[in-house]
Amino acid sequence: MQRIRPLHLPPSRDEGPDSGQVVLSDGSTALLRIAQPSDADELQRFVERLSPEARRHRFFSETTPPAEVIRTLCDPSDPRRSLTVIALRRQDGTLRVIASGSYHARDPHQAEVAMAVDDRLHGHGLGTLLLERLALLAVRHGFTKLWAITHADNVAMREVFASSGLPMEEHVEGGDMEVELSLTPTDHSVRQSEWRERIATAASLRPLFHPQAVAVIGASRAPQSIGYRLLDALSSNGFCGRCYAINPHAATIAGIHTYPSLRALPEPVDLAVIAVPKDAVLSVVDDCAATGVRALVVITAGFAEVGAEGRRLQGQLLEKVRQQGLRMVGPNCFGILNTDPAVRLNATFTSTFPLAGSIAMSSQSGALGLALLAASERLQLGLSTFVSVGNKADVSVNDLLQYWENDPATNVILLYVESFGNPRRFAQIARRVSRNKPIVVLKAGRTSSGKRAAGSHTAALAANDVAVEALFQQTGILRAETLEDMFALAAGLSDQPLPKGNRVGIITNAGGPAILCADACEACGLDVPELSQATVTHLASFLPPAAALRNPVDLIASADPEQYAQAIATLLKSDDIDALIVLYIAVTATDVAPIADGIKKGILEARATASVKKPIYIGWMVETDRERRFSFVNETIPTFALPELPARTLGKIAGYLQWRERPAGMVPDFDDLDLSTVTRICHDALTARGDGWLTTAETRALLNAMSIPLPPGGVATSAEEAALLAEQIGFPVVVKLASHTLVHKTEIGGVHLNLNTKAEVRHAFEQIAARLAQDQSLEAMEGVLVQPMVAGGVEVMAGMVQDPSFGPLVGFGLGGIHVEILGDVRFRITPLTELDAADLIRSIKGYRLLQGYRGHPPGDVDAIQELLLRLSRLVEEVPEIVELDLNPIFAMPPGQGCRIVDARIRVAGTA
Repeated sequence: MQRIRPLHLPPSRDEGPDSGQVVLSDGSTALLRIAQPSDADELQRFVERLSPEARRHRFFSETTPPAEVIRTLCDPSDPRRSLTVIALRRQDGTLRVIASGSYHARDPHQAEVAMAVDDRLHGHGLGTLLLERLALLAVRHGFTKLWAITHADNVAMREVFASSGLPMEEHVEGGDMEVELSLTPTDHSVRQSEWRERIATAASLRPLFHPQAVAVIGASRAPQSIGYRLLDALSSNGFCGRCYAINPHAATIAGIHTYPSLRALPEPVDLAVIAVPKDAVLSVVDDCAATGVRALVVITAGFAEVGAEGRRLQGQLLEKVRQQGLRMVGPNCFGILNTDPAVRLNATFTSTFPLAGSIAMSSQSGALGLALLAASERLQLGLSTFVSVGNKADVSVNDLLQYWENDPATNVILLYVESFGNPRRFAQIARRVSRNKPIVVLKAGRTSSGKRAAGSHTAALAANDVAVEALFQQTGILRAETLEDMFALAAGLSDQPLPKGNRVGIITNAGGPAILCADACEACGLDVPELSQATVTHLASFLPPAAALRNPVDLIASADPEQYAQAIATLLKSDDIDALIVLYIAVTATDVAPIADGIKKGILEARATASVKKPIYIGWMVETDRERRFSFVNETIPTFALPELPARTLGKIAGYLQWRERPAGMVPDFDDLDLSTVTRICHDALTARGDGWLTTAETRALLNAMSIPLPPGGVATSAEEAALLAEQIGFPVVVKLASHTLVHKTEIGGVHLNLNTKAEVRHAFEQIAARLAQDQSLEAMEGVLVQPMVAGGVEVMAGMVQDPSFGPLVGFGLGGIHVEILGDVRFRITPLTELDAADLIRSIKGYRLLQGYRGHPPGDVDAIQELLLRLSRLVEEVPEIVELDLNPIFAMPPGQGCRIVDARIRVAGTA
């Protein structure tokens, strides 16, 4: 029996549940972390600052609790007993507690929860954030329910419980109310948490993109300096707000009055752009916080990108930013842009100001950011906003995705990334955002110098880029291979209607380019169908007899502008295709401009009359006219220099649309899992032996606890015990060396197949022991595993390896010796939805074997899918499992399940 649960999204934007930054509903931020003994004095002062009514609601007494009670709250040593979370913000130069929440165990499965928020910060969502964090920590430590008792007149706390979205039961007796919250995530609770974070993140970033006043700190009189160029970019591009220059050594810069410091300004500013030497940045941040600045863009370099000292300085910078409740882009960044005509913000050090449009863009590289802006101007791509994230110390791509998700000016998102700061978080957000707005990513660093040494097939096959590819597959992201590819996708997504299907029409004046284009279409999953008789008849009425009319439509080299125009209009109006690619290769220089006019004429005619707007791509293969643009009042047609490129672009867009039309996946849950046994096995193994592979007996016990299908059998430590076990199982059997230190058993004679008598089993045991004694490795022998022979079925494998950034990667492919020879294995990031598991199975080249191939019986795909989902749940719940290999697995005929005949699991401490 299995239940379906929603894909859980953690409730905050930080790196983990123990500590990090959270965003309040007003867009400001706070630090949230587990209270430590050193926090007792400050927590005591926080309680003393609370109003008597607030203390009554929190402690059921208006008097301040004794110091011993506060010290107990700050003791995190036994989270199964109690735990306190505090929210902090720097006020008047001191880091102060502004909210706190605690849970205390009532029994092994239920904990009592209580919270208090600074009286001045009610209504900012702090109570809800505390409750979500306490719930996350309580689940981690084995609790399934939270319980609270509060006064019936404590309306604020009752609203916090209700708004959490967690299943809730209330009981009022006298003047008190008891509340019980289930910690099992529901679709409603996850949506509530997502919605709160999206709104809060958007609010926190608004001062970056919509400032009323901006200060350039470090403005310079030297025209070639970054400080001068920043100020000039703001003023010369018509920023609609007020712009201030900060320089203590100049009266004016470029005609702009200059102020010695932020404190000397006539008004507070929303945004500060900082371009001072790195050693002065920290003091500038203090000035920003003291004068009410809400957002920073730190251009200054010399931080984490330069080494250990820079990382230390960046850590101090981030700590100041977060303690003051600010948001920061950078450091070591190129700046930000907003082309909104009501804003016109160019807070970069380039004068390039792109056309206003619907494409949002982020670059991790400042130099590449310059190139991206220049290219967008050259290609006439309209941008809504641009952000150079630099070192991503605070504002990350994850934050920007959530901002752009709700930005009405943005329809397409482009990202150049070199690394993912929190890829699991990125995957969760991108999966949601991609449902409504396409995300195009150019990821640098695809290759690696080699594969790391690995103890399992799964780890050996998880090469450098497989996690990224899995991430993109699962989240609907369109992967750009080059900058040209990125801009082609951007143009196709922003300037053209999206195709309703995958049928493509091709018009050309030369056969060779059309063949290349058609081949590329087919390779990208597009269909180049033959045209209907009605369409062919209409084409024949104005094209010469030598023309090819079936698709591709070859107008031949002598095609004139009118024939191009009529052919384009005919195909766009027909019901035979969903998209059109127009190819033109110049015959003579004098033909170029007239043919371009004919192409435009045909497009305009079709757009004016066709009921369905179909995307159009042009392969313009004219060396002497490469910069030509086909632009109309409300449309720009993407142009390409090679015939394959429009097909590849259209193929990626069609694939994205197919992903978007799929239902959102759900993460299944199972009610036959014994996770406590799994945790105990891993803990005991780590305690006894430290990091390493589980024994065969431990591995079988763990898999049985997860109800993962194993053949009957067990481990025998003597020849006679092995013979008796084989007799109980039933012949024929297989006897295999049981060892957690020796990997390749067949190479040392450790596998004996098709044994039909007790004598043969005894002999197999003795042979294995003798061989190990000969190699002086008898101590590596735990015994032998005795199992029935498994015959028939399709050999597959499944496994998991922990990626240092992405977490668990689940792999699936053909098993047995095939995995080493063919390497036909694909990966996905956990947690797997049921659609992820189904897609993973179908993504391998050998999937046809599971369907039945040339008389070979098919495999039980449903059983394999359930196995992958149980495996995903296992590695999500037990982080101590860092590597796992199930190979081979015999997928039996449909309805007969699967059998794992060899398994290895490696564990490591999580500290």
